Amino acid sequence: MELEDMAQIHTVSLLRSTSNGIFLVELRQYFPSQIETISPFIDRLMDFIAKFRRKDGSETDIEIALSEAVENAVVHGNGEDHRKHVYVTCRCSSDGEVSIAVQDEGRGFDTGTLHDPTASENRLRTFGRGIYLMKALMDEVCFEKGGALVYMRKKPNAVSAAERKAG
Repeated sequence: MELEDMAQIHTVSLLRSTSNGIFLVELRQYFPSQIETISPFIDRLMDFIAKFRRKDGSETDIEIALSEAVENAVVHGNGEDHRKHVYVTCRCSSDGEVSIAVQDEGRGFDTGTLHDPTASENRLRTFGRGIYLMKALMDEVCFEKGGALVYMRKKPNAVSAAERKAG
């Protein structure tokens, strides 16, 4: 099977928020837990996000956080077991907000046992920076289902003064 065919699209939906008239586009995908599927998947998801969000320099932040979450799901959550899948839901709102949920089929982990990678005793470790990066780069990060599900959110792009005058 080609790598391009490995990501399965569940649904692409256009939703309307009833409270403020903002439209949401939601993409749901899953793929097998294999390292070689991560990069093509991230590229396709970032292309999807770029279609609904004005560039503001935070695209790299979103991509790094997404990559860390997906890699953690494949490697740590599912143990690179190709029979297990990673499920990703991405919502982009018409005002530029992006929310991403990444879930694996693993047992999760105790988020309270994470080491601070900035502490002097941990600086030379070659692991343990992914969650730190996700929290540093996204506006919100939270874990559910014992750590097997991570939600991340990047707030809407700032509207420039020129755009406010034109609108």
